[in-house]
Amino acid sequence: MPTTIAIVEDNAEICEELERVVAEAPGFQCVCSCRNAESALQDIPAAKPDIVIMDVSLPDGSGIECTRQLKRLLPDTQIMLFTVHDDAEQIFQALAAGANGYLLKRASRAELLDALQALVTGGVPMSAEIARKVIASFRPELPAGDKTASLTPREHTVLAKLAEGRSAKEIATALSISTATVNAHLKHIYQKLHVRSRVEAVIAYLK
Repeated sequence: MPTTIAIVEDNAEICEELERVVAEAPGFQCVCSCRNAESALQDIPAAKPDIVIMDVSLPDGSGIECTRQLKRLLPDTQIMLFTVHDDAEQIFQALAAGANGYLLKRASRAELLDALQALVTGGVPMSAEIARKVIASFRPELPAGDKTASLTPREHTVLAKLAEGRSAKEIATALSISTATVNAHLKHIYQKLHVRSRVEAVIAYLK
């Protein structure tokens, strides 16, 4: 059964490109496309997609608020913000609203597909520059104590490379393992560190 995807994007050209990428990718199926928050909140709950690709700036409201409302209705649906905005405050708001990933629109087609696959396997995709920005902002507030003692040597290695700002695909290449294996390691790391995102995991590592 394919992984179902809904798209919330007001720009017609970008929306059509996302639909095309999803349609051409094995294992994925677009079940819903919306151009604003109102239609997203009306149509997506009925479609019950596995993943939502969510623009931040919508003509009738914020994609972050739309994410918050959709998460209440569909708590198991993975929502990835897809936007040109990279300011830290907006990133924090998106994560607080329940976003499962945050990808910049300048990401390549391959990076987008990697991000979707990461969501399928429990990963939290995020553009490297976004991760670095959030880490820099949070670092002064880090609690004391080593939270990484429970990690295996391989998990330590994966986390170290994550802290360098590498994507799951880049980590896989560096360690000669599959991207799916990297995402599995990341899922275990998040569970052991009691965190929900790569940003929080890297913060724990850097401390």
